[in-house]
Amino acid sequence: MPVSPDPKKNHLLAALPEAEWQRWLPQLEFVEMPLGQVLYESGSTLSHVYFPITSIVSLLYVLENGASAEIAVVGYEGIVGISLFMGGESTPSRAVVQSAGHGFRLKALAIKEEFKRAPVLHLLLRYTQALITQMAQTAVCNRHHSLDQQLCRWLLLSLDRLQGNELVMTQELIANMLGVRREGVTEGALSLQKAGLISYSRGRILVLDRPGLEKRTCECYAVVKKEYDRLLPEKLSA
Repeated sequence: MPVSPDPKKNHLLAALPEAEWQRWLPQLEFVEMPLGQVLYESGSTLSHVYFPITSIVSLLYVLENGASAEIAVVGYEGIVGISLFMGGESTPSRAVVQSAGHGFRLKALAIKEEFKRAPVLHLLLRYTQALITQMAQTAVCNRHHSLDQQLCRWLLLSLDRLQGNELVMTQELIANMLGVRREGVTEGALSLQKAGLISYSRGRILVLDRPGLEKRTCECYAVVKKEYDRLLPEKLSA
């Protein structure tokens, strides 16, 4: 079915007060976000911020040798490109579309001007705090928890950022996100499939038992979800 280009499918945009919404609407540009598209590279100056509606974007930290690991995921709950309004202009991370879909974007100059207004400032700062929590928890999880737990956490966080229970994702891409070998992801996915939690075939992951995934993962998922729900309650009723 064709995607209805409704900006309010993004929860941050839906949470804007009416005056801000009317000012933003003519400036929002509907864009396709194909799998693997790089929205910005490490160290580059950002030209836009992105508001996913049916896609998921992975924020990756890239090392000098080209190796990378995911530090956060952003979907229809958030915004990609916080360094623009936080004053950094650029960032050492890379933003890559990990699940294809659509979204909206807003030019750099526009978001900088809007960030000076109190309602927008407060909303985006709350989101930034939630995103920082996800980044910190991801770092702890990758250091202290098993690959099986990390994979469950990653699946649950991704599901929270999509409207549905299916992810289109190759094992190679998952391995790059988690910073592990592909063989490890294969073993982890097979283990979850044998347990009846997921069905995996040809790059498509269908979650069959979400409560089972939640029981199997570490506490990191709950910490991140609780902070998003606390700081951005609008997303629950949007």
